Amino acid sequence: MNTEALKEKIIAVLQNIFDPEIPVNIYELGLIYEINVLPINNVQIVMTLTSPACPAAQSLPVEVDQKVRQIEGVNDVHVAVTWTPTWDRSMMSEAAQLELGMM
Repeated sequence: MNTEALKEKIIAVLQNIFDPEIPVNIYELGLIYEINVLPINNVQIVMTLTSPACPAAQSLPVEVDQKVRQIEGVNDVHVAVTWTPTWDRSMMSEAAQLELGMM
């Protein structure tokens, strides 16, 4: 499987992971900053959370790691949480903003 096809599968999985406080998936929320498919299909994901006090701060990165590992062809996964840049509502997709009645 090529890098782009694998990246598309990763995005599809991320679109099925939801922030417990907001009824929108973490990809559309803009919480995923980077998805890198490295040699031998090692996957590196850089993500953030809606706030440092987010109740899912411990569970969300673990869920991302576990679900991406289940994708056929993925060798290893590293999820890094960053607070730079700080997440804000402008990072959400239009679909997410519509869903939350912000447009």
